[in-house]
Amino acid sequence: MDIIRHHTGPRMSQALVHGDTIYLAGQVGAPGQDAEVQTKAVLAQIDALLAETGSDRSRILSATIWLADMADFAMMNRVWEAWLDGAPTPARATGEVKLATPDYRVEIIVVAARR
Repeated sequence: MDIIRHHTGPRMSQALVHGDTIYLAGQVGAPGQDAEVQTKAVLAQIDALLAETGSDRSRILSATIWLADMADFAMMNRVWEAWLDGAPTPARATGEVKLATPDYRVEIIVVAARR
């Protein structure tokens, strides 16, 4: 079975397709923005990568969400739930971590099925 990589750089690929499964790298928003703005940006990036690889948010199998501060949890959930807009909910985990830079508030990693 082939492995197809999208937006490959020297360190990682932003998306990888193996069979009918899509793996996205952790997506982050513009540094320095608040968690709401970053969450919206991350979800837009996820939409674009899923569309490019033959899927959409209704096909997400799992999501791992990293927050720099759990104080942003309720706000992130509001943005997440509005974004799902009735789509089937995936398996999901959320945790607080120290992200790559203090300017990042949210990072989301997704695994999805192709259409």
